[in-house]
Amino acid sequence: MPPVLDLTALRSLTAIADYGGFRRAAEALCISQSAVSQHVRRLEKAVGRPLVAPDGRGTRFTPDGELLVAVGRRILTLHDDALEQLGVDAVLAGQSTITIGSTEHAADHLLPLVMSALTTEFPDVQVRFRLDRGARINEALDRGSIDVAVLIGEGNAATARPAGRLPLAWFAATDWAAPPPERPLPLVAIDDPCTIRSQALRVLARAGRTASVVGEAGYLAGVLHAVRAGVGVALLADVGAVPQGLERRDDLPPVDPEPLHVRARRSAHPRLTHLIGNAVRTALDERPRTDRRPGPAS
Repeated sequence: MPPVLDLTALRSLTAIADYGGFRRAAEALCISQSAVSQHVRRLEKAVGRPLVAPDGRGTRFTPDGELLVAVGRRILTLHDDALEQLGVDAVLAGQSTITIGSTEHAADHLLPLVMSALTTEFPDVQVRFRLDRGARINEALDRGSIDVAVLIGEGNAATARPAGRLPLAWFAATDWAAPPPERPLPLVAIDDPCTIRSQALRVLARAGRTASVVGEAGYLAGVLHAVRAGVGVALLADVGAVPQGLERRDDLPPVDPEPLHVRARRSAHPRLTHLIGNAVRTALDERPRTDRRPGPAS
């Protein structure tokens, strides 16, 4: 009888590639690291050659290991597609946890619907969230430590799908007064690189309004603190309630919405991308109108 490639072992092997090592693969699959090692040994016994080799303090795939990872992905995809066509859910086969990444912009409005969609579809799966800068989220997707993410921009990865457009508006402290047009507009923004920061400067420049970034922060919370303190004005997501202590400034140039996309790690099932994309679009369609209290003309 010819050797048989065990599907559970193949999931462990591809998880090692996706998550960057035995320990992370074990955490993602919610099994022990020794179980992952046993699965690799089972595959090595089946093919009769090593699949991983020592590499300093870690390990690396041998050429045969890399080949089996690629072939294993195809085998698992065919297996899961067959179950799905038969009405047996295999979207999260081998997973008891799914990790969702997101930028901070509008996260408080978008993520509750994402959570609801996932828990309704997969009631036995634990959902975790990671909020971070877009570049770090993309790096985590590449490592496989995040399953699916909601990100700003068009998305140029093969696993990225459009998820609507994020409205943007200017916000400032309720007692903030804009300087006269001949003086630079004080701007508060997230550190470069930041899509919304670039959009703010571009829109003001097109409108002939000089701007100066007078406040910077690594994350959105810092931007909000600075704006509440009256440091300057900020371009923010215009969904949900107006941030506490701020008001919308309709006296500044209007800004086009920013596209959103959903991107999945390489081996994630496409249905996850569609499910989360639909949840994001629904959240944007149902967004309540924010308070529109114009400030004094600048």
